[in-house]
Amino acid sequence: MVEQSLAEILGINPYLLAVILVWIIIWKGLALWKAARMGRKAWFIILLVVNTVGILEILYLYVFSEIKLGDGKMGKANNIKTRKKK
Repeated sequence: MVEQSLAEILGINPYLLAVILVWIIIWKGLALWKAARMGRKAWFIILLVVNTVGILEILYLYVFSEIKLGDGKMGKANNIKTRKKK
């Protein structure tokens, strides 16, 4: 049996594959962090399980989590109060 890398199987440049993987990890991490911070369990599970090469994650960040572009506000996430340790 001949061993092949994932890039060879997919027929793409290994450097392009690395860039795509970094892109996915960054957007997925941001979206998961935002969903967890806002307490949206269903979105967290969907974002964790479904892989859309960053498209769903970007939509979640800029559409579904109510981020306003250009004004520097992060939607409802900034209004979350943290508990102080006694």
